[in-house]
Amino acid sequence: MKNDVKVDVINFGDELLLGLRDNSHLTYLGRELKRHGLEIRRNLVVRDDPDEIREVFPRVWSDADLVITTGGLGPTSDDLSREIIAEALGLKLEFVESVRMAMEERFALQGRPVSANNLKQCYVLEGAEVLANPNGTAPGVFLKLDGKILVMLPGPGDELRPMFEERVLPRLQEEDYFAFEEQYLQLRSFGIGESILENKLRPVLKSHPELKIGYCAHQGLVDVRLSLANGSGNLANLHETGEQCMELLGEDFVCFGSESLPEIALAYLRAHEQKLAVAESCTGGLLASAFTDIPGASETFAGSVVCYHEEAKIEHLGIPECILRQHDVVSAETAVAMATGAAEKFSADYGLSTTGLAGPGGGSGKEPVGTVYFGLHTPAGAWSHRVQFSGDRLVVKARAVNTAIDWLRRKITKYQMHDAFSSINYNMGAGI
Repeated sequence: MKNDVKVDVINFGDELLLGLRDNSHLTYLGRELKRHGLEIRRNLVVRDDPDEIREVFPRVWSDADLVITTGGLGPTSDDLSREIIAEALGLKLEFVESVRMAMEERFALQGRPVSANNLKQCYVLEGAEVLANPNGTAPGVFLKLDGKILVMLPGPGDELRPMFEERVLPRLQEEDYFAFEEQYLQLRSFGIGESILENKLRPVLKSHPELKIGYCAHQGLVDVRLSLANGSGNLANLHETGEQCMELLGEDFVCFGSESLPEIALAYLRAHEQKLAVAESCTGGLLASAFTDIPGASETFAGSVVCYHEEAKIEHLGIPECILRQHDVVSAETAVAMATGAAEKFSADYGLSTTGLAGPGGGSGKEPVGTVYFGLHTPAGAWSHRVQFSGDRLVVKARAVNTAIDWLRRKITKYQMHDAFSSINYNMGAGI
């Protein structure tokens, strides 16, 4: 395996600098490359401007071993990376007949003719390997030149990601740019802040100076990345260290890797042939969406009710009006009634609910903005849980969704492992 590979990424697109689209490509590429021991050294975002591309690309190419570009391969006038990079490398553009044929077949299925501007996508750098694009019209490029590699990927994410995984990664492996085995290990945790997490793991990690350690907090989750400092070493020891960290984290440990909380919760339920239903107020459908984003969720996810108004809670969940009047809609009692109502409505084993004050207004001294009550109905009984979040409305809603699902995860695993439940103490400050 090559050592110390210098990897640079160039993202082409005005929309990235105008804030019209997040640079999700950088996040994705960084994660996938790191899985195999490669780290992005530098990232540049460049406008769709010929002069800027001419200035940036040669400078990056002269100092890198692997350059990956995204965007600029489409049919419109602002898609310029193909032409300018060919010019910078002193290469011609060659018309590839197989790309034209694939494009005509794709357009024929859609009942559309191939316009002249689409045909510009059939031109590829001379000497380059064409990376077929079954999800779009612009092919990718894999070019070996002067002891370096250039990878050019299309801009749309649903075209870039499968092309990178199915075509680019295997080629980089063939060129010995990284090992087949993943060179790092990620531990995912929830409900414990970064600094507390670091202190908790210190007894294990301090005895492994050969490891590079990174922390990443997002919406209550904290990921710990353990990687071999030089990209090679004893992977067995790395995984043994991970197991020791898992034991220290206890129920705050979610998984190895990047599996999401909904995936984990649904997997537990599916394994025991149990169903889940959801009732939500302050999260406005985000909780149900988190579950239904998972392929195959219908095997386990029975249904949901978004009951934002009091009358909706009464009509669709059968909550007695006296509960809302006596305890208020944002209360432990209402949360439990919502969870139980959802479970009964959809004949589910588990019911999960949210009701709270996402802000910016509506709070009080007793229940300030950011207060969220969670309800959970289970085969063994029903519980409520209260958390007060900080942040704006969207942050409160996002963190409430993760907290609800994590609470369900903990209860399910505890119930299945011990046939009993115990209280959970959360420390929700990810940066404490």
